[in-house]
Amino acid sequence: MARLRSFQRLAAHFVDIADFLLVYIEEAHPSDGWVSSDAAYQIPKHQCLQDRLRAAQLMQEGAPGCPLAVDTMDNASSAAYGAFFERLYIIQEEVVMYQGGRGPDGYKISELRSWLDQYKTRLQSPSTVVIHV
Repeated sequence: MARLRSFQRLAAHFVDIADFLLVYIEEAHPSDGWVSSDAAYQIPKHQCLQDRLRAAQLMQEGAPGCPLAVDTMDNASSAAYGAFFERLYIIQEEVVMYQGGRGPDGYKISELRSWLDQYKTRLQSPSTVVIHV
């Protein structure tokens, strides 16, 4: 949940230049599987889409105001983006501009913040226009 709060603060800070989306995928540490001792919630392995939707609502409560999508039960988004179980991306005009490492070790909000800071600087820099007459 701490990472979720960090993500939410980042999204609030850069709301003027980027749209943010959370995608809830399969539970990393289900209560009836590989249990984590520091899990904020006891969420069993999803047996159906309704289970996943209920679990996603808990994540949404941790990041109000950030749009949320839910992966399919065949984990299509997770497979397409290699999200196992946390991953950060920047996609601009259908092109992956930044791909963070796989979580939890590769999940680095600081790298995402750095990319967004540089992007914001580029947006604010006056561009040179050459007009040929």
